[in-house]
Amino acid sequence: MLLRRAAGLVAGVVLAVPLLAGCGGGEPEETADQLLARAKTTLDEAGSLHFVLTSEGAPTTGTALVGGEGDVARPASFQGTLQVLAAGSPLDLAVVSVEGTVYAQLPFTTGYSVVDPAQFGFGDPGALLDPDTGISQLLAQADSAELGEERRVDGEVVREVTAELPGDLVEQVLTSEDPSQPVDARFSVATGSGELRRAELTGPFYTADQDATFTLELSDFGADVEITAPPAD
Repeated sequence: MLLRRAAGLVAGVVLAVPLLAGCGGGEPEETADQLLARAKTTLDEAGSLHFVLTSEGAPTTGTALVGGEGDVARPASFQGTLQVLAAGSPLDLAVVSVEGTVYAQLPFTTGYSVVDPAQFGFGDPGALLDPDTGISQLLAQADSAELGEERRVDGEVVREVTAELPGDLVEQVLTSEDPSQPVDARFSVATGSGELRRAELTGPFYTADQDATFTLELSDFGADVEITAPPAD
């Protein structure tokens, strides 16, 4: 009986060793900073992408960007529709941007005109993929990054990262009424591909004393997108 117990103990130890070795032999978990750095590299290598922008806490008066959807192609092109508040009235503005020139189809017109996007409360959307001034700068300059929950979205594993962004940087990429205030960020990155899927930013976008939230959702990295300048009136 004693020998049988001893033999069983030895067999258990032999079986346990490879199991323990397997548990401890995996790759170390990617840190929050490493995941954001990989997401930046992936974004900077993307030739194009599709984005959807929504907002919460937008004003009901004045002029401001409140949402939009479109395609961005490298090096500096955009085509889509931006939702703006113009003099207190909501407006869906068809916009095309090519190499720094922004065209918009203004109300009650059938063609496109060259416009200064600042008059509608936004910057050049064609610059969103610029590695020095676009979306990826939000990933590069994120402070106090921490890993959040991991979940599956449409069959893809996505990891959240919370961070704080410099207000002056967010003003350059998006907007801010008080660049001295930092902006809270929640990024969602696909762990397999390293693609940034979602960026939720909360800060003083419309007024200095009240926070609002912009949510940017990205998809279709590297899709075949061709954007050309429209004939301008």
